[in-house]
Amino acid sequence: MKIIFNGNCVEAKDGVSVYDAAAEAGVIDRSVIAAEVNGELCALTAVPAEGSEVKLLTFEDEGGKHVFRHTASHILAQAVKRLYPEAKLTIGPAIENGFYYDIDSEISFTPEILANIESEMKKIVKENLRIERFELPREEAIALMQEKNEPYKVQLIEELPDDAVISFYRQGEFTDLCAGPHLFATGAVKALKLTQCTGAYWKGDQKNKMLQRIYGLAFPSKDQLKAYVEAVEEARKRDHNKIGRELEYFTTVDSIGQGLPILLPKGSRVIQTLQRWVEDEEQKRGYLLTKTPLMAKRELFKISGHWDHYLDGMFVMGDPDDYTKECCALRPMTCPFQSPVFLNKKRSYRDLPMRLGETSTLFRNEDSGEMHGLIRVRQFTISEGHLVLRPDQLAEEFRGCLELAKHCLETVGLWEDCSFRFSQWDPKRTDKYEGTPEQWNEAQEIMGELLDKYLGKENYTIGIDEAAFYGPKLDIQ
Repeated sequence: MKIIFNGNCVEAKDGVSVYDAAAEAGVIDRSVIAAEVNGELCALTAVPAEGSEVKLLTFEDEGGKHVFRHTASHILAQAVKRLYPEAKLTIGPAIENGFYYDIDSEISFTPEILANIESEMKKIVKENLRIERFELPREEAIALMQEKNEPYKVQLIEELPDDAVISFYRQGEFTDLCAGPHLFATGAVKALKLTQCTGAYWKGDQKNKMLQRIYGLAFPSKDQLKAYVEAVEEARKRDHNKIGRELEYFTTVDSIGQGLPILLPKGSRVIQTLQRWVEDEEQKRGYLLTKTPLMAKRELFKISGHWDHYLDGMFVMGDPDDYTKECCALRPMTCPFQSPVFLNKKRSYRDLPMRLGETSTLFRNEDSGEMHGLIRVRQFTISEGHLVLRPDQLAEEFRGCLELAKHCLETVGLWEDCSFRFSQWDPKRTDKYEGTPEQWNEAQEIMGELLDKYLGKENYTIGIDEAAFYGPKLDIQ
């Protein structure tokens, strides 16, 4: 059969893995750790179909980093189970700068215990255990996790859709419920380090049990790990969380709560100046200022879809399941609040485009382990825009949004370090979107043409649900 590797068509035997096909074609080396098959992240053991387009990934690719770090999280879980068999495992994903695993244990994971776990992880790496994937029917999957006394895994299986593929990964004596993908073997994780342990509620819900979240780092070499740790230490010296407190811009108080900073007089003046400037810039560009409530009844969020898709991230006042009583929630975004502005009266197509802008305070129930200074907080203020327009106005309005973003970021000196992300239509999750596929495709084509014009195709990436490009390459004309 024919397979396309990084744009080159090669011949391969039917039923062979990505790795074997690439090795036979001579297009793979030891730096390759994962692959994308027709845009889907896969292990090198995946078997591609006829005509599949395969992109080989190294640790330098985001997909490669994800697979590498995800495997490290399994090594962490295996080490914990070896040392503390009574510990209960929950979830252990890869994250932007490493990985974590949430664990239910009566043992408090102190720095000394983390050091012991890290040592055990290094032993598992030296054992170079082969990582094998297998699937089970639902009943057998539940029985396996019950046998291993993993109640959280049982709950996760029970919550999967009826048609879900239930997969596991085995390395040595350790087996974990996981969708994958993973590396070939544990020996590829040459350098790792556990960094901290924090508290985290099961599924991020304060009504659930508090777990212990162990964070870690993983790299293909000790030199890469050392360089990253040194860079982090240097960054901490200039961390806004440290400098902002020293300069008396903001503070936090335990009795108020984590992720709820207090802006001191200096910080308040900065925020006031920035807000006035941003709102003036928006007004120059035809934006209409709005001010909407900080909360709304459950019914508004049901209409917008946030209640069904985002409830875990919201602060709810009242019982969300009791429909005999009024229930409200603090707004996590202003999107559903802006529609009534447009719908306040009958509109003509001549009224369009209608650019609505609000400097809005939002509330999101972030996990305690994710919050840091002013970057991840539970209450924050942003400048939001919602544009109502005709299809023939999309190109001009999209360009205007890019121009406004560039102007603001350049003015405050952030342009060289910024990136943008755009939502993309996901044909597998049509329940997430308003509008038809045809409307989405038309809009994305127009926006894509603009990105091609201002960036060049080689300077940005597009994937399901997001597109990303780096600001300094954007040249708006």
